[in-house]
Amino acid sequence: SMNYKNCRTANEICDRSTKIITFIDLAGHKKYMKTTVFGLAALHPDFAMLCVDAPTGIVDTTREHLSLAITLGLPVFVIINKIDACSEVTIQQTIECLTSLLKHGDGFVQFKPYFIQNEGDLIKAADIFVEKNICPILPVSCVTGQNIDLLKKFLNILPPRLSSSEQEILSQLPVEYRIDHIYTNNTSNEVVVGGTLRSGTIHEGDSFLVGPMSDGRFVPTKVATIERYRVPRRIVRAGQAASLSLLDIESSRLRKGMVLVSPAVNPEACYEFVAEISLTMHHTNTPIHKGFETTVQIENIRQTAVIIDMNIDELYANEKAIVTFRFKTRCEYVLEDARLIFRSGQQTKGNGRVIKVFSQNQQNTTT
Repeated sequence: SMNYKNCRTANEICDRSTKIITFIDLAGHKKYMKTTVFGLAALHPDFAMLCVDAPTGIVDTTREHLSLAITLGLPVFVIINKIDACSEVTIQQTIECLTSLLKHGDGFVQFKPYFIQNEGDLIKAADIFVEKNICPILPVSCVTGQNIDLLKKFLNILPPRLSSSEQEILSQLPVEYRIDHIYTNNTSNEVVVGGTLRSGTIHEGDSFLVGPMSDGRFVPTKVATIERYRVPRRIVRAGQAASLSLLDIESSRLRKGMVLVSPAVNPEACYEFVAEISLTMHHTNTPIHKGFETTVQIENIRQTAVIIDMNIDELYANEKAIVTFRFKTRCEYVLEDARLIFRSGQQTKGNGRVIKVFSQNQQNTTT
């Protein structure tokens, strides 16, 4: 449990814990939606915990956050907080709105609300959470402490999405490490990057390629040290987040959105890719067409792109289209079957999946 009176160091927490859970606090305000989108898409959380303010109820950002998490394939459970600050009638109204949203959807797949009232409920919810299309719901109060123990127990018994056998299979694949942060160390010739290892295994001293650079090339580098939870490690496996210090590369050449990959992969950067997309329900009256410019988020990649080709003239909500995107600024490392979200201004316009990638040296014959 969290107690700020007696704070423990990262080393102490790791040494004394039977289970380590990393919380990624993502912004709830619409003004910071791009930060939330990046966190959900790039950091690869196992689950999304959607916090709903009981007195305020369901608002537009609640719907959008839920839609984003589901679009990215994240199992979602809901915590209704501040139940001490409103009447039972208000709490019930919030629950009814949430239930309606989950059952009838808002441009996403429907979920069955599963209310947790006791320890038996939470054990069953944790067991069937991922497979049964349910959304566990737990009302809590941080002031009175109501149901906080149930929340802690739920988090404790909730299994990771990646099982040991699945992690072992992914760890045998070539390395793909997605960079989401760059740290500069002026006291040495090393540069420290933060990110998530999507596949493979990284050891201290291993050599890789990092990129793509502005010209599309991937350049060699070497892993000097590894840290997880601020604790030095000698190895990092698929599915784990870690910080790596890299040799033989200047920090000025690195940016968020790059990857560290095995040389055997022979990585190629791309400017253009094809995706199957659909619009969110929020934009039924705003079709998109060829020439539409948008901000695309694919894993740790965020960049403005233009639709240069479509298989239909205009795309409305509840429709799907095959489109070709072209990045405006620089090439990126995109893989087929990756999920994508595209936004315009502060609004999420739609989502989709990459179905074909054109390498930097290829040209889309349809344009």
